[in-house]
Amino acid sequence: MEGDYRKYSEESGICLPKNFSVSQIFGKALSAKEINRPMLQAALTLRKKGFTTGILTNNYLDDSTRRGHLAQLMGELRPHFDFLIESCRIGMAKPDPQIYRFMLDTLKASPNEVVFLDDVGANLKPARDLGVVTILARNTSTALQELEKVTRMQLLETAAPLPTPCKPSDMSHGYVPIKPGVHLHFVELGSGPAVCLCHGFPESWFSWRYQIPALAQAGFRVLAVDMKGYGESSAPPEIEEYSMEVLCKDMVTFLDKLGISQAVFIGHDWGGMLVWNMALFYPERVRAVASLNTPFIPANPKVSTMEAIKANPIFDYQLYFQEPGVAEAELEQNLNRTFKALFRASDEVFLNTRNVREAGGLFVRTPENPSLSKLMTEEDIQFYVEQFKKSGFRGPLNWYRNIDKNWKWSCKSVGRKILIPALMVVAEKDKVLLPEMTKHMEDWIPNLKRGYIKDCGHWTQIEKPNELNQILTEWLKTDARDPPLVSML
Repeated sequence: MEGDYRKYSEESGICLPKNFSVSQIFGKALSAKEINRPMLQAALTLRKKGFTTGILTNNYLDDSTRRGHLAQLMGELRPHFDFLIESCRIGMAKPDPQIYRFMLDTLKASPNEVVFLDDVGANLKPARDLGVVTILARNTSTALQELEKVTRMQLLETAAPLPTPCKPSDMSHGYVPIKPGVHLHFVELGSGPAVCLCHGFPESWFSWRYQIPALAQAGFRVLAVDMKGYGESSAPPEIEEYSMEVLCKDMVTFLDKLGISQAVFIGHDWGGMLVWNMALFYPERVRAVASLNTPFIPANPKVSTMEAIKANPIFDYQLYFQEPGVAEAELEQNLNRTFKALFRASDEVFLNTRNVREAGGLFVRTPENPSLSKLMTEEDIQFYVEQFKKSGFRGPLNWYRNIDKNWKWSCKSVGRKILIPALMVVAEKDKVLLPEMTKHMEDWIPNLKRGYIKDCGHWTQIEKPNELNQILTEWLKTDARDPPLVSML
């Protein structure tokens, strides 16, 4: 890039200063440049309404020390658009009329079907001469008002659209051998400090579909695991394979086999229980810990967890899950019904976790053909159906069948505090894992930070993905980056 500019200046008779560096100029501009969020939101809204969207940018092959800024910027923008045309890839640049013809060919559109926005007026004229509708985008609000008129779509002051989820077919999948006959499946995206996502019951790595791209774009290596018993991970039938002690040892082996000395652990539901125990028993392997919905409640040696569950009617469903084969039969009978009944927004719930044994099952009082929740697509439901056709519900239900064993193991940590960076995210309308259950957590986790999500039920990752992603990325950037190494010599 430097050589090209010096050659051009010589040919043009321009004398550049000795210390002139175009890469530094561009590097400083890029590092200071932030994505125009209202404009990006408008593009996302239009794309969801069926418009084809793209980026046409003048840039250069960048081999400078600041080239990572450009890679990060393009990496964050690329997934949200249908196409990206970079001048350095095609040998043309704005305002050369050729590049606009290339754009039209790429779109397979006639000029009067295209709207082109640019913050440089000189770049608009050649497009306008071809018959393209153009908008000067120096002032975001004014530009969006014009874009609303042209597209007849509301783009100002609209609710943020859902973040772009990842698709199973687009992901890198990995398999880690844990011990003979047992492996864990995971999907991976991004680079940077490792973040391990641990789902709950009855879910899948896919429950993190809205978080995986967001956390990767924030600068982290995201590993979303199919927990033992689920999806493409092994599902041994033995109940003791799902005790919290064994599950935590499995996660340590998972890190060992991937050569990861330390990771951030983020869990939801049963995954939340697991990550708290990782922080308690293996703090040296946990860079930071976050739980969604699941509180940290230290073991009470005087009152077993089973006694506490029996004393709280909300948890009657967990007692129904204890007898092997009973809940499996109900949950596996009609997988389509099972997931449509379970995965619902806080204002759509019709499942009741109380008096489940007395009623004779979890779905006794639910419709035979539940409507599709606004949280899910038919494609989403079918993904879960196919996953559970493979492994069934025995493994997932076995997580509930180690309550006494888990309590005895947890009693070994009595009096111990969690001192590593920690985050507790509560959902206002979770009817089982109530926000008030987290009330005294600071007694045991002095460095605890909190996130609160309004109008959200149990399925936090899919009901309020924008709000959750913001909480997680802000926390990760401040609390979960690798600390500076201090020499002990």
